[in-house]
Amino acid sequence: MKTWLVLYLIAINVITFFIFGLDKYRAIKKRSRIRVATLLRLALIGGAAGGWIAMYLFHHKTRKACFTVGIPMMVLMQGIVLFYLMNW
Repeated sequence: MKTWLVLYLIAINVITFFIFGLDKYRAIKKRSRIRVATLLRLALIGGAAGGWIAMYLFHHKTRKACFTVGIPMMVLMQGIVLFYLMNW
């Protein structure tokens, strides 16, 4: 189970990272954007670390409180849950 959990977290963080990057690209090109709810859901289901890295690497959503506060809180929460599950 631990192997699957680690693989899932790697995959969801890579996906979230690229989706944040895609949204930034679309913002620059003035194309249709990815919904804020979608970005936050991806972070919530395990991709918070990837989203957090993307936020600062792409300078995207760094002025929105729901991202600048919410994403780090999700990273902390997911870290605690991961620590618990890995030591269970």
